[in-house]
Amino acid sequence: MTRAFDKSFLKVILLFAVLTTASVRAQTLALTMDDGPQLEQTPMLSPQQRNQAILAALSKYGVSAALFVTAGNGADRPEGYALAKAWGDAGHAIGNHTMTHPDLNSEKVSLADYQKEILDCDKIISTLPGYQKWYRFTYLREGKTPEKIDGMRQFLKQQNYRNAYVSLDTSDWRLNEELIAVLKKNPQADVTPIKQAYLSHIRQRAEAYRKLAFTLQGRDIPQVMLIHHNLINALWLGDVIAQFKDMGWKFTTPAAAFTDTVYQLTPRNTATGQSLLLSMAKSLLPAKFEGWERLVDDGDFEIEALKKQGQ
Repeated sequence: MTRAFDKSFLKVILLFAVLTTASVRAQTLALTMDDGPQLEQTPMLSPQQRNQAILAALSKYGVSAALFVTAGNGADRPEGYALAKAWGDAGHAIGNHTMTHPDLNSEKVSLADYQKEILDCDKIISTLPGYQKWYRFTYLREGKTPEKIDGMRQFLKQQNYRNAYVSLDTSDWRLNEELIAVLKKNPQADVTPIKQAYLSHIRQRAEAYRKLAFTLQGRDIPQVMLIHHNLINALWLGDVIAQFKDMGWKFTTPAAAFTDTVYQLTPRNTATGQSLLLSMAKSLLPAKFEGWERLVDDGDFEIEALKKQGQ
C-alpha cells in the first residue's frame, strides 16, 4: 500500500512538473522598440551611447528585437542613419513608424499626408539591413473615421505592409519623461526609485495582458511588447529582460510572434488603437472589464507613487 501511494504521489508530482513547464514554455515575448533612433540630447548618455547600451543589453541576453524607425528623429541624417544601421547589422529587424510621428486620429492630419509619411520613411529604411515590410501605427491609433481606418487597411495591403500590432503596451515613455526631468533638475539624483517603479510597471502590464489574452483567446499568445528608444531603456533594458527571464518568460523574435493567428485578426471595434488585446476587449468585453483601469492609465499609478516618495 505504501509503494502504491508512493507511485501515485510520484505521478502527481511529475504531472505538476509537466504542466508547469508547459505553462512556462507557452509564454513567449517579442521585444519591439519605437521612435528610434533618437538624436535628442539627454542627461547621462549621448545618442550614440544610448543606442549602444540598448544594443549591448539585447546582445547580452541573446534577444532579437525590432526597431520601428521614426526617420525624422535621426535616421534622415548620417549620424542617425548609422545608429539605425547598427540595429540591422546586429541582426535586428527594422520597421516603419513614419517620418515625423503624426497622429492619424487628428482632424489636422489627412489620410493622404499620413500615407506620404510612411512612404517617405520607407525610402530611407528600405536601404537598411534588417528592413521588413512592417508598419507600426503612431500612438497605436488607426484613425477615428471609417475613411481613415478602411483607407489605411487598404493602403497597407496595397503596399504589402504588415500591421505590426502590439499586444503588450507599456507607458515607459511616461516614466522616461520623469527620469529626464529629475536628472535635469539634479544630475546626481538617486534614480533608483524610478528604476524600481519602471520594473514594477513592466511586470504589472505583462501579467495583466497575459491574463487578458487568456480571457480573450483561452491561451497564452506570443506577446509583442512595445517600449521606446529612450534613456530609461538605455539604462535599464537589461534589467527588464532579466526580470522577464526570472518570471519564466521566454524571448522569441517579432517575426515568429507575428505568425501567430491572433496577429492575423482585425478588431471590429472602430476605436482601434492601443494594444491589439485592448482593441479586441473593446469589441468582446464589457466597457469596464476587470483590471482595465491599470491598462489605460499611462503610468499614472507609478508617477503618483513616485511623488509620494518625493521624486
